[in-house]
Amino acid sequence: MTEKATRKRTYNSPMRSAAALERRARVLDASCRLLGQVENVNAFTLEAVANAAGVTRLTVYNQFGSRRSLMESVFDQIAAMVRLERLLDVVVDEEPIKALETIVQTFCLFWSEPAVMRLQDAVGSDPEFDEALLARHERRRALLVTLAKRFAPKAGKKLRGEVVDTLFALTSPQMYRLLSRGRSARAACTLVAEAGFETFRRLEREG
Repeated sequence: MTEKATRKRTYNSPMRSAAALERRARVLDASCRLLGQVENVNAFTLEAVANAAGVTRLTVYNQFGSRRSLMESVFDQIAAMVRLERLLDVVVDEEPIKALETIVQTFCLFWSEPAVMRLQDAVGSDPEFDEALLARHERRRALLVTLAKRFAPKAGKKLRGEVVDTLFALTSPQMYRLLSRGRSARAACTLVAEAGFETFRRLEREG
């Protein structure tokens, strides 16, 4: 290979990488918009996403490989937008009641995203996606387990398990959807927080 060809490949490679990242971001943004607009998650197809993003279906496929992978990526992108990853530090560093409040508020914000709720509607359509989504929900449970142990390290295992299970249900997308019917997102979040605080304090009263 000539020096000129080597130089050309060296200069073009970063440009190609940047272009690929730009296309990926465009597809993800279009996916979020589309999921927020469709009435049925079955309308979320690679072809529909490609049309919304102004790219070819092959581009979407090359970037994500499958509809399932794209849905997971959308879920993770919105999670990054609301900074779900910071909750581990919150659970470890903040006073437990304050940490619980932050968890509730963050997940209420997350579930209020129409695209996220459409992804919840996709449960049952693909076993691998179901498994991936379940793993992400279990991270939420792990946060609550850590928080409960911090708040009441001497509480019995049974009591702590009951409290964590209840908090897990309260902070679920299903609970948010139920409570947000006819209410603002803020009002729904307040209900979840109040019930969560009362549940959490069982550890203090009964532990």
